[in-house]
Amino acid sequence: MGPTARSSPSGLVLLAFLLLCAAVATTGILFQPGTWYATLAKPEWTPPDWLFPPAWTSLYVMIAVAGWLVWRAAGLRRAVMPFVLYALQLVLNAAWSWLFFGLHRMDVGFFDIVALWLAILATLVAFYRVDRVAGLLLVPYLLWVSFAAALNLAIWQLNA
Repeated sequence: MGPTARSSPSGLVLLAFLLLCAAVATTGILFQPGTWYATLAKPEWTPPDWLFPPAWTSLYVMIAVAGWLVWRAAGLRRAVMPFVLYALQLVLNAAWSWLFFGLHRMDVGFFDIVALWLAILATLVAFYRVDRVAGLLLVPYLLWVSFAAALNLAIWQLNA
């Protein structure tokens, strides 16, 4: 009988992907909406604040598992470009909270989230080519960021 997932390199790599996504998520903890965001005019369709943490937690788990699946299917050396795109979308993801909530730059946040959307789409396509499930795991992320981009734009317009 082979090693268990808990002690196997594959299990450790999954843990590494989860920790990487958790590190990206810390920007959402460091730069929270706060009083500034509460005073902004927002569209009627703005979700309640309590919805964001569980939504993002679920998305970060899916993002981590998607990365792990591509690693298992192709490894880092055979999937260099998919992992470059993966890293790019994680950096853009982390930057958004800092730009929007930290610097109060709705405009720059919007341009970041558009770049993020493009990076997610490129990552999704690249991952799908390596492992279909990995690509499909990024679809909810793309949809959520589509909604978040529309919300960012609406808030920016309402508070220009």
